[in-house]
Amino acid sequence: MKLNLETLERWLWDSADLMRGHIDSSDFKNYIFGLLFLKRANDQFFEEANLAVKEEGISLEKALEDEDYHQFYIPREAYWSELTKKTENIGQALDKAFAAIEEHNPTLEGVMTAVHFGDSEKLPDTLLSRLLQHFNKYSLANADIENPDILGNAYEYLIREFADDAGKKGGEFYTPKEVVKLAVGLIKPEAGNSVYDPTCGSGGMLIESAHYIKAHGGVIDGKYINVSLYGQEKNLGTWAIAKINMIVHGFIDADIRKGDTLASPKHTKNGELMTFDRVIANPPFSLKKWWAPAEVDIKTDEKGKEIAPKYNDVVTDEYGRFKYGIPPRGYGDLAFVQHMIAVLRHDGRMGVVLPHGILFRGGTEGKIRKGILEDDLIEAVIGLPEKLFYNTGIPASILVINKHKPESLKDKVVFIDASGEYKEGKNQNKLTDEHIAKVIDAYDSLEDIEKFMRIVDMEEIRENDHNLNIARYIDTSEPEEIVDIPAVLEEIKALEDKEKAIDEELNGYLKELGYA
Repeated sequence: MKLNLETLERWLWDSADLMRGHIDSSDFKNYIFGLLFLKRANDQFFEEANLAVKEEGISLEKALEDEDYHQFYIPREAYWSELTKKTENIGQALDKAFAAIEEHNPTLEGVMTAVHFGDSEKLPDTLLSRLLQHFNKYSLANADIENPDILGNAYEYLIREFADDAGKKGGEFYTPKEVVKLAVGLIKPEAGNSVYDPTCGSGGMLIESAHYIKAHGGVIDGKYINVSLYGQEKNLGTWAIAKINMIVHGFIDADIRKGDTLASPKHTKNGELMTFDRVIANPPFSLKKWWAPAEVDIKTDEKGKEIAPKYNDVVTDEYGRFKYGIPPRGYGDLAFVQHMIAVLRHDGRMGVVLPHGILFRGGTEGKIRKGILEDDLIEAVIGLPEKLFYNTGIPASILVINKHKPESLKDKVVFIDASGEYKEGKNQNKLTDEHIAKVIDAYDSLEDIEKFMRIVDMEEIRENDHNLNIARYIDTSEPEEIVDIPAVLEEIKALEDKEKAIDEELNGYLKELGYA
């Protein structure tokens, strides 16, 4: 019987339970994902070798040694069968195995060695032995699973579960899938598009964009999704997870770079930024000290207090991304937005998840917002419910930017108040498919909907000093009930007369009983 998704998910999650009490739950994912990939790569490697023996008529030894027969080459020291025989120094053996795999597979450079298993205090041999035996329970070769897609689905499941388990820390690498699905549905990636996420986390927005294209017929030869995926992630461990995420979903060629996107964007060509058809992101909300070069040598005053650098004086960008202004040191949101605009093609669309404050804060941010609006780039502002995200309870918004607006939306902005569209949860609220469809259908209709959606002329936005606070444009208040004063006074008088009659009757009873 082939391994199905339900069994695979349960099996993988049980591996996390083995680690409880040894390491922090927020670190589970790094080790589990490494072992999952190692087991999958081994099973696939031997399956490919046996297939070569059958089809090419060669010996198994030759099939195992010839890298041309394999998607990923596994050297002997990284054979799963060898590692499961170890009884001591298992962590060191795993680290050597991962390093050897990277050496033979340049596309995995830095991915496998992003996590270290050699700390025997944190990961004793007894624990690692149990983990290896647990992972040995099932084969992950293609012939032994229902279909290759379940690996990607199980990987997504694990990322979501680890985010739940990690609580607020989960927001560092995972955006709730419902928010991702809504953002993708708003920018509508198409077959043949290049899609880029400058803060890609574990890669969920890129994967969902590919799924959207597949659902809308963008498949080549019935197998390959016609899309090019690009991303950059600052956190090394999360970058490694994103790389593996792409691989298990079949996007071997996805270009996921590591590094600080604002200080050092990696997707460049001939000294210029690459551009993309669709750009999508959920940057860290209101990131402080967002320009790393300015934070290298911070001086202090005579009392030891930090002397904050003035970003207007110290931020210089060789790519000219901050044409609308330099955001303040305490709020990096519009730095990410301007980077995204800079890498968006002339006919491209982008969606970015942002905190509400970005819609109305003044100062430098107000000037930047004004510049983007006056260039007629903002197509829509969608207000989201509160408590959707792991790392904050505040409501957020999605900004849709279009460099090639349809004629009907030129010098206009679509406002949607979806703050009431959610299913209440214990720790987090959720968007359902119905809520997502309601927002996207309204957006596609381009018709005003009372208390929900309104298309606003730029002139009105100018009158509001380029403030994009949704409440200024959509009135969701309920009309006050008109009070009929004379009728109310009549009711009060009738109640007073009734009260007087009751008092008289009560006094009569008391008198009869001798109490009055």
